[in-house]
Amino acid sequence: MDTLWTKDRRPLRFVRVACAGMLAAALAGCSLLPKEEEALKPPLVKPVKENFEVYEVKRGSIAKQVSGVATFASDKMQYLNFTESGGRLASIDVQMGTVVKAGDVVAQLDKGDIENKIKQQQIVVEKAKIALEQAKEEKRGDVQTMRLKILDIQKEQVQLEMLQNQLAKTQLVSNIEGIVTFIDTNLKPGDPVVAFRPIITISDPKSLKLVYEFANTNDLTGIQVGMAADVKIKGNPFTGKVVQIPATAPQSDVKAIADKNAKSVVIVVDNPPADVEIGGNADISIVTEKRDDVLVIPRVGLRSYLGRDYVQVLEGESRKEIDVEKGIVSSTEVEIRKGLKEGQKVILNN
Repeated sequence: MDTLWTKDRRPLRFVRVACAGMLAAALAGCSLLPKEEEALKPPLVKPVKENFEVYEVKRGSIAKQVSGVATFASDKMQYLNFTESGGRLASIDVQMGTVVKAGDVVAQLDKGDIENKIKQQQIVVEKAKIALEQAKEEKRGDVQTMRLKILDIQKEQVQLEMLQNQLAKTQLVSNIEGIVTFIDTNLKPGDPVVAFRPIITISDPKSLKLVYEFANTNDLTGIQVGMAADVKIKGNPFTGKVVQIPATAPQSDVKAIADKNAKSVVIVVDNPPADVEIGGNADISIVTEKRDDVLVIPRVGLRSYLGRDYVQVLEGESRKEIDVEKGIVSSTEVEIRKGLKEGQKVILNN
């Protein structure tokens, strides 16, 4: 049998053997590669059970109250001011806490030459009186002449009184006995005064009341004259009564006083201790609304969104939303009028 030859003169049989060897070597090399690891199966995750903080709905009492720190102030005060504008302040003759008596001068305006004019006018009056006495002693002149001299005395006396009134207007005088509790520190000597602007306040320390000023006037809602107030003075309990609210406060032309009355309540304490002083503090609490035997839940259990009030209750292991109607809302609790039943479990946490 003739041998077959390739183009490069190699026997075809030799080529076939070589190819077979190369294929065997390749297959042997593949066996040296590492085997691919099988993919891990995902772990089985056990669902986490939710932990709810719940509150069992039950009946009880709830009260809405106003609490705060009130300040003792005098129930009898005199607000001192000048009655005419234009004068210039000469001096303020008292300090905060100064004890004054009725009739004491507490502030003065620049007097100018009024005092000299008064002295001169006193001399004129005295001369007119002497002239009348001389006429009587000498028994000269008729009745009309005597009458004219009397009128001269009256005229000069009127002039003297006018000057004395001008002098009085330069002085602020206390009409009561008490202590100084306010001084307008913005007014300095030499500054012009404004008519009826309060400069000094005198307070009677023997007649005290508690004044509580609200930061938010909406909290005044529900407070009425005659309501009872719980008072604590230095930790000791006392009883009191609301005697003034903004609606019953006296009218005042003084803006500062009117503004304060518009956001304050006044409480009279029954038998306060003898050592209370003006400016002292006391804790006060006024119950404005109270209901007994109603459904009550913690305030944190009530949820609100876009005007909707609702709660979440636990039923089995799931939660359910229920719309409710709220009543009294205190700082820590809320009354539920509709939507819940006694014994249901309200979820408190999210």
